[in-house]
Amino acid sequence: MTTIGIIGGGQLGRMLAMSAARLNFRTIVLEPQPDCPAAQVANEQIVAAYDDEKALDALAAACDIVTYEFENVPVAAAERLAQARPVFPPPKALEAAQDRLVEKRFLNDSGIVTARFHAVDSQADLEAALADFDGSGVLKTRRLGYDGKGQRVFRSGQDSPQGAFAALGSVPLILESFVPFEREISIIAARAADGTVACYDPAENVHRNGILHTSTVPAAIGPATAETARVAAKAILDALGYVGVIGVEFFVLADGSLVANEMAPRVHNSGHWTEAACIVSQFDQHIRAVAGLPLGNPVRHSDCVMQNLIGDDIAEVPGWLAKDNVFVHLYGKTEARPGRKMGHITRLT
Repeated sequence: MTTIGIIGGGQLGRMLAMSAARLNFRTIVLEPQPDCPAAQVANEQIVAAYDDEKALDALAAACDIVTYEFENVPVAAAERLAQARPVFPPPKALEAAQDRLVEKRFLNDSGIVTARFHAVDSQADLEAALADFDGSGVLKTRRLGYDGKGQRVFRSGQDSPQGAFAALGSVPLILESFVPFEREISIIAARAADGTVACYDPAENVHRNGILHTSTVPAAIGPATAETARVAAKAILDALGYVGVIGVEFFVLADGSLVANEMAPRVHNSGHWTEAACIVSQFDQHIRAVAGLPLGNPVRHSDCVMQNLIGDDIAEVPGWLAKDNVFVHLYGKTEARPGRKMGHITRLT
């Protein structure tokens, strides 16, 4: 029986392991936290840091294929594994996505429009960049930011840049210009090793406090905008020689044109709706792709709204379970904390 290694033991790894089991694959999770969400459903867990060379070698020895559930896997770890086993998506996808400056340049080189941006490596760089953007913009750490962390917003005439570089850790930063968008969308797409690409319908996303709140399908966009998103996703996948599922986020402007925000080389929170509204979920699709199986049909059979259950939202589960059109998925986390994703629901509409 083929064994798939999964780096990362969070809820995405959990859902990948569940899909793998349905397709008759074993899974081994590498994750430093014991009894992590993924380990509760996987066949085995290696409890070790992601860059532990002995643990990486043990994972490679025990698996036939390796994948990952989050984009901050150390590139060196992925490259070490790739010397012994196929690693999908390829390590160069991690390199492109882990640094926001590298990511923006990669997207632009692929013909995809992004917000304007400046590299910020000092307080002087920040002040010069803000001057170019008329005092406005979003300052972000280039690496390791997620769910709104590692960011600061500047509005012209309202926010002083004084001390901002130090406040964000004096690490490499990027300043992005504001984008006058009407809505946010994302597209989930998969690419097989033979170059076949399958795209799910774009979802319209709403964020609260920097964390995804809801994803609604269909998005309130026209066919041309949806096609632009599909074309962009395919360009990214082909440029990286990608195998697996990717999530790409966009801003939608008033004229329907798109500005890419970021990409995630993994299954994506805004694609959770696919497990309730499609025959083949994004998790099934990823396992198919990395295991060399045919990609499934991404067409949805229902319209829907996916909603994250954050922190104390977990208390609402009995009410959701009482509804006959709601799919409930909980993540096996024992402690509800503010900002922590405890599960999600998908309501068919």
